Amino acid sequence: MSSRAFFATLVYEAALQRRGAAQFNRQLLREIAILCRDDKAGRKWSSRSYPGGYTSYASLSRLQNISPSFAVLEHKLAPHVAAYVKALGLDLDGRTLAMTDCWVNVMPKGVSHGQHLHPMSTLSGTYYVQTPRTASGLKIEDPRLDRFMAAPPRRDRQRGGAQAWVTLPAKAGCLIMFESWLRHEVPPNPSSAERVSISFNFNWF
Repeated sequence: MSSRAFFATLVYEAALQRRGAAQFNRQLLREIAILCRDDKAGRKWSSRSYPGGYTSYASLSRLQNISPSFAVLEHKLAPHVAAYVKALGLDLDGRTLAMTDCWVNVMPKGVSHGQHLHPMSTLSGTYYVQTPRTASGLKIEDPRLDRFMAAPPRRDRQRGGAQAWVTLPAKAGCLIMFESWLRHEVPPNPSSAERVSISFNFNWF
């Protein structure tokens, strides 16, 4: 008898670039500090919907179109997107995936991001700009979880693909990509230092 796995959920992890990540991140951090200071609409929205932190999601969500630094990030992401598309076996019918959204997230101590997905997008992801040593990672959920009728709980430690939830470490200079239907969350940041990331969506429509 044998067991085989089907319907794999592929998540992409990689360093954004081979060298120069620290310098690039310092440049991004300078711009993010300016956003935190000047984006009054974003701060107002964050006070209601992102308590304790700051996100430009509802105010400046297409930063790749207004900032040269974020446009560079879009360019650096392109080969990673192509590699992920190939791994997923997606048939884009001659079209290319385009970055539709790009926004920043600043999470001081205790700030979390509840479980959600990214509707109306194809691929989504996060690039980590600043991650304290104890920064919370990205927690992803088994997409079959709501169909586990009468299933016993899983043991805490299971081999890959048999866990109900997996937490992927947040590492500065690295990115994570996933298909946009995959539910995910960020647990509360336990560090006294800020966890800073840039989230993005790609679409082929």
